[in-house]
Amino acid sequence: MKILAIDDQKLVLIPLEKRLTDLGYEIITETDARKGMDIFHAFQPDLVIVDINMPTTSGIEVVKHIRKESGDSTAIMILSGNTDDDMITEGFDLGINDYMKKPLSLNEVCARVKRLIGAPAIENKIETNDNVIIQQRCVGVVIPCYDEEKRLLSKEFTDFIDKNSGYHLCFVNDGSKDKTLDVLYDLQKGREDFITVFDCVKNGGKGEAVRQGMLHMSQFEDLDYIGFLDADLSTDLADFDDLVTTIENSDFKIVSGSRISRMGANITKESARKIISLTINFIIRKILKMDFKDTQCGAKIFSKDVIHLAFDQKFITRWLFDVEIFLRMRKYFKIEKARQLICEKPLKRWIHADGSKLSMKDSIKIIGQLGQIAWKYNISPSKKRKEFNYEETKVTTSVF
Repeated sequence: MKILAIDDQKLVLIPLEKRLTDLGYEIITETDARKGMDIFHAFQPDLVIVDINMPTTSGIEVVKHIRKESGDSTAIMILSGNTDDDMITEGFDLGINDYMKKPLSLNEVCARVKRLIGAPAIENKIETNDNVIIQQRCVGVVIPCYDEEKRLLSKEFTDFIDKNSGYHLCFVNDGSKDKTLDVLYDLQKGREDFITVFDCVKNGGKGEAVRQGMLHMSQFEDLDYIGFLDADLSTDLADFDDLVTTIENSDFKIVSGSRISRMGANITKESARKIISLTINFIIRKILKMDFKDTQCGAKIFSKDVIHLAFDQKFITRWLFDVEIFLRMRKYFKIEKARQLICEKPLKRWIHADGSKLSMKDSIKIIGQLGQIAWKYNISPSKKRKEFNYEETKVTTSVF
């Protein structure tokens, strides 16, 4: 039994292809809808699974090609995040057999496939009940790493991407002196479609590592959102996924985690760090003129269309790049609009991890660096437009 799956997001197709292959189906996947229509005629599948919202050619056009232009009765299943009633109705009017709304479990997809075309009669099929979720959005996550050989929680990362489709992790080795790079390559083995290792030979600091990773991931066309997360998972991946859910269901361009204490949250910090943190945060609020509770949380997610605005230029400080990002947003969009585009979302959990690279001495130096930032970004509107020309920062590079 043969299946053709067409979706412009490769991260959706990979787990689907693996599961259906394990069940004994012969499957071809394609990210280009026009190429998919050509494959349809050559492959002659028993079932076509197609997304609706694809660039250039939509899934509805694929359905029209099969039903109206070709007069073919092959079973068609739409798998899409589009929940528009008119679109769904049009699909059934054209003769589709099933419509599944993302997100949904891979188990449900396979059950519906079996109902439509039956199950292959083979001896070596692999049955699995892993509840992998097919998401309607694809997310890149940059994880900066410096001397993380002993702290990196590899299993937590692999377990998460094995159960959550649509995530691509980019580990950036920031010139580590230990065996961090070896650990990252071991982590990547067998999951190359979901994990990238980006090696910076020289240590440039967390801000530069994040910047390099974010710009690298911006070249992946199938990603809707890109963010960054600390390697020690002081903010865990489930909480990060909550930030993603917030940005995909809103008009925000940036959603930033916040480690503020609140009822029901597990937030722990060292007492001395907490005092310094409160002092720094007070100064930051005065500089930004925005009421942030916590700019320095290492968990943030960005809409792809502001990545170059936020990260094209190098940061002037090693530890306060988060503040610089918000100032760049404020300078470009003006303060009132920036307030509407940036959301601060309290985390459910944040635990201080031992082995932090930021010493108490560094924390005190940060206060002086805030003065640097205040001077650097206190520029006139005309100069601002020259430095932060949003239109000129759009992606023009090729896809990796």
